[in-house]
Amino acid sequence: MAEGEEAPPPPSSSWEKELADALEEGGCDLETVRNIIQGRQLPADLRAKVWKIALNVVGKGDSLASWDGSLDLPEQSIIHKDCQELIDQLSVPEEEKPVLLLDIESVITFYCKSRNVKYSSCLGWIHLLKPLVHLRLPRSDLYNCFYAIMNKFIPRDCFMKGRPFHLFRLLLQYHEPELCSFLDTKKMTPDSYALNWLGSLFSYYCSAEVTQAIWDGYLQQADPFFIYFLMLIILVNAKDVILAQESDKEEIIKFLETSPANLDLEDIEDLFSLAQYYCSKTPASFRKDNHSLFGSSLLGLKDDDTDLSQALCLAVSVSEILQANQQQGEGVRFFVVDCRPAEQYNAGHLSTAFHLDSDLMLQNPSEFAQSVKSLLEAQKQSIESGSIAGGEHLCFMGSGREEEDMYMNMVLAHFLQKNKEYVSIAKGGFMALQQHLADINVEGPENGYGHWIASTSGSRSSINSSVDGDSPNGSSDGKGVKSLVNKMTVALKTKSVNVKEKVISFIENTSTPVDRHVSSSDRVGKPYRGVKPVFSIGDEEEYDTDEIDSSSMSDDDRKEVVNIQTWINKPDVKYNFPCNEVKENGHMFPSHLLVTATHMYCLREIPSRKGLAYIQSRQALNSVVKITSKKKHPELITFKYGNSNTSGIEILAVERYLIPNAGDATKAIKQQIMKVLDALES
Repeated sequence: MAEGEEAPPPPSSSWEKELADALEEGGCDLETVRNIIQGRQLPADLRAKVWKIALNVVGKGDSLASWDGSLDLPEQSIIHKDCQELIDQLSVPEEEKPVLLLDIESVITFYCKSRNVKYSSCLGWIHLLKPLVHLRLPRSDLYNCFYAIMNKFIPRDCFMKGRPFHLFRLLLQYHEPELCSFLDTKKMTPDSYALNWLGSLFSYYCSAEVTQAIWDGYLQQADPFFIYFLMLIILVNAKDVILAQESDKEEIIKFLETSPANLDLEDIEDLFSLAQYYCSKTPASFRKDNHSLFGSSLLGLKDDDTDLSQALCLAVSVSEILQANQQQGEGVRFFVVDCRPAEQYNAGHLSTAFHLDSDLMLQNPSEFAQSVKSLLEAQKQSIESGSIAGGEHLCFMGSGREEEDMYMNMVLAHFLQKNKEYVSIAKGGFMALQQHLADINVEGPENGYGHWIASTSGSRSSINSSVDGDSPNGSSDGKGVKSLVNKMTVALKTKSVNVKEKVISFIENTSTPVDRHVSSSDRVGKPYRGVKPVFSIGDEEEYDTDEIDSSSMSDDDRKEVVNIQTWINKPDVKYNFPCNEVKENGHMFPSHLLVTATHMYCLREIPSRKGLAYIQSRQALNSVVKITSKKKHPELITFKYGNSNTSGIEILAVERYLIPNAGDATKAIKQQIMKVLDALES
C-alpha cells in the first residue's frame, strides 16, 4: 500500500497474511511489526520470528560455537535436575526429549560460565526458558533469546530485599497509598510476593498460553519498566480482597503470590490497557532515574540502594517539574508545594509553587491544618482554571539540605498517612532547581526559563533579574509568574498576620548554635569531668555530618514484643514519657520513653496489637554524650550516644523524639545521667 493511502479495515485474517509476508521478506523491524499487529494476539506459527525481532537477535551468530560443551559446573546436578523437570512438563515426543534436555542444560551452563554467575534454582531461569522452549528454537536462537531477555528485561538485584522491589513499593505508594500502607503495616514487602512475578516475567504462575500472550505484548512494548505496571494492575485488581482479608500474613502473601495464576487469555487486553493508563499517570523520573536497573551497563548500584530502600516517596527531577507544566493535553502535571521557611520562600521560589511552611506542623497544628485545607482548595481551583500551576500530582519541594528538610519530611509523611495519591518529592529541592536553571541559562538568557523564579520579599532572584514582575514575554495573566497559586499563597499569608509574625519570629530567633556543657549548677556543685562521657544540652546543630540513625538498623521481626503497661509498672522504671519516635525521613511512630536507674528504653507501639510494643532501642544512660533541641521546636529532642575520650567524641547512634513537655523529660533524664556519672566516678 502506498504511503498515506487509506484503505478499509481488512478482514481479521488479512493482517496475519500481511505479517507473514513482511516476516518472510526479511529486514523487518519492530516498528513495522507493531504497526501490523496493533496489539492483537500473535498467531502461534509467527511468534518465534516476532519475538526474535523484538529481542533484536535476528541474524545473531551462534554464541555457543566456540564452547567445548563441558557440563561440569559445581552445581551441574541441580541444573540437570531442574532442566529435567521442565522437560517432563512439556508435551514433547519421547524421542526428542534427550536433545531438548541437552539444549536447555547447555544454554544455562554456558550462560553461567560466560557471565561468571552461580546457578541457583530460586533464580527462576527455568521458568524464563519455558515460553522459549515452546517455540522449538534451534539451540543458538534459544541461547540468544534467553540472553537478550536476561539482559534487557530482568532487572539487576532481582532477589529478596533487592533494589527493584524497593522501587515497586514506591510506585505502589504513588498510585495506591492505602493498599501500600496496609501491606507495610503487615510487613509484606513486594519481594515477599512478587519475586517470581518479576524474575520469571509471570511465567512462574501463568499458564503457557497466558504467558505467551503477556510476552507478546511486553516484548513488543520494548520497555522493560512496563512489567512494573502489569504487576501494579494485578495488585490493584486484588485490592478489595486484600483489604478485607483477616487472615495471617503468610496466607495473604500466598494469595498475592499466586494471583497471576487466575489470569485468563481474555484478561490480557484489559491488563495492558490499564497498565498503559497507570503508566501515563506516572512521572517520567520513575524510569529516567532508575534506567541503570536494566541493560548491560556495569554501573554499580550499591551506593544508591540504601537511598531507594529508605526513600519516603517517589522522587521527581526538577527538570521534569518545569517541563511537565508547560506541555499541553494529557500527561503528568505537578502542583508544587514549597515547604521551606517563609524567609527562604520570600527570597526566591518557583513562581508556580504554593507555600506551606512545614514548621507550622509542630508550632501551630491548627494553622497547619488550615494551610493544608487552603492548599487542597488552591490545587483544585488551579486545575479547574487551567493554570500553568495546576496539576493533580502533589510535588513537595524543600531546600535540598537534609537537616532543614526533616520538617518537610514530616509534612510529606502526614499526607502519605492520609492515603493521598500522587505524592512525590522534588529531587535535590530548591538548590537543585537553582542549579538546573543556572545550567540551562549557560546557553543564553533568551530560552525563557528566567521567569520561573519569583520573589515576594523585594529581593532579587539569584538566577535571573526577572522576578515577580512581568515575565519576559510581557504576560502577567493567571498563567504567568503571578499565577493563581502565587496569589492564593500571598492571600493566605496576609490573612493571619499574627500567625505570620509568629512564624517569622521563630525563623529569625536563631542564633549560632552553641553546645554548652553541663554547668556547675546542673552538676550540684561538682566540677564537670571532660574525659568522662561528654554529656551536653544545647541547641541542635544545623548540619550534623556524624549522625547515625540507629533505629533504622533493626528489623521489627527480630525485636522483642512486650506489654506496655507491664513495663511501665516495673519497679525499676523511674520515668515514663509518651512520645513519638521521629525517623530521618519524617515518619513518626507513637512510642514510650522509659528511664531506669541506668538505661533508657524506647517502646514503639504496635498499631495492630493494642497495648503491645516493640523494644525499639535500649541505651545506657552513661553512653549519652549530647541532648539537643532546636529553639524553633523545643519539643523535638535529639539524643546522641557514643564514646568520649581524650581525642574527642565518637557518635555511635542518634535518636529523635517528639516529646510533649520536653523540658520536664530532659530535666529528669539529665538528673538520672548525673547520678550514673557520679556513681561511675566514685
